[in-house]
Amino acid sequence: MRKTIQSKNGRDVLTLAIETSCDETSAAVVKNGREVLSNVISSQIDLHKKFGGVVPEVASRKHVENVNIVIQEALDTANVELKEIDQIGVTYGPGLVGALLVGVSAAKAMAYALKIPLIGVNHIEGHICANYIEDKTLVPPFLCLIVSGGHSHLVFVEDYGIYEVLGKTRDDAVGEAFDKVARAMGLGYPGGPLIDALAQKGDTKAIKFPRVYLEADSFDFSFSGIKSAVLNYLNGEKQKGNPIVVENVAAGFQQAVIEVLVYKTIEAAKRKKTDTIVLAGGVAANSGLRKMLTEEGKKQGLKVKYPSLTLCTDNAAMIGCAAYYDYLAGHAADLYLNAVPNLKLGEKYVRYSQE
Repeated sequence: MRKTIQSKNGRDVLTLAIETSCDETSAAVVKNGREVLSNVISSQIDLHKKFGGVVPEVASRKHVENVNIVIQEALDTANVELKEIDQIGVTYGPGLVGALLVGVSAAKAMAYALKIPLIGVNHIEGHICANYIEDKTLVPPFLCLIVSGGHSHLVFVEDYGIYEVLGKTRDDAVGEAFDKVARAMGLGYPGGPLIDALAQKGDTKAIKFPRVYLEADSFDFSFSGIKSAVLNYLNGEKQKGNPIVVENVAAGFQQAVIEVLVYKTIEAAKRKKTDTIVLAGGVAANSGLRKMLTEEGKKQGLKVKYPSLTLCTDNAAMIGCAAYYDYLAGHAADLYLNAVPNLKLGEKYVRYSQE
């Protein structure tokens, strides 16, 4: 295992990072991978609320409007001039292809003009690296549960940039399930925070929804079944003319999802013989998940860590951290870098040239 490296060639490394994988336009300046000098996030949530979810074309056009403004604000907030930047890091996948292209195009143009390294970053890896920013003492190996609107992964982090995917969703991502259930309940978008808030007022035992564990030795997830179970319950109660206690529906649904996440995460940590579990992704902000995983981890003698709420959502600071460690490992890109909407965790960009 490599130790945490704070600089390269004995000097500080300043990374300008760009994140445009979905509906947040973000730019950040990060020093030596873990010190955030600025982290500017321009959210489009209010824009997409009326559609009940992210509209890819609308998101892309908004990124075009915002990206240069956000980059300049990140530089100004960090009190750093563009000529001081050592490298550009940018999310190139996974995500919405049109949204990704905006960030990748901006990053390539800046790297070319400044004649500095360009680092293509995996968005999922960025979420993992958010924990390095939150906890400056954190070093691999550890187990990471990544849960967001587009991803549900159980990953063993062997070293910086070296990952073993133990399990992932076979259908809906957990955040996607939250959004769809929230929409069916008439709560609005995004669904995760709304269901979490309602669940705290409800009875987790009032409505029993199914827990899907799959095969005995599997660390994969499946959330389409519980989503369908909630929809069937809502439709059934409406047809019977029964009143629906939305707090209990939210509490029962969230409890069922969290129990599966926590059980599989604890079992994966035991199998890999690691004493540290970290959370990552937008759903890592869920209060019920944080509480149950921390409590169950403590019973098993496991340390549980998670990022602050800002670092759970999509942001450029986490991309800057990931870019820094890729930079140290020599994983620079070139100007052929393109958006890869279905990029897998652990895949590294292969340069067309070595110049």
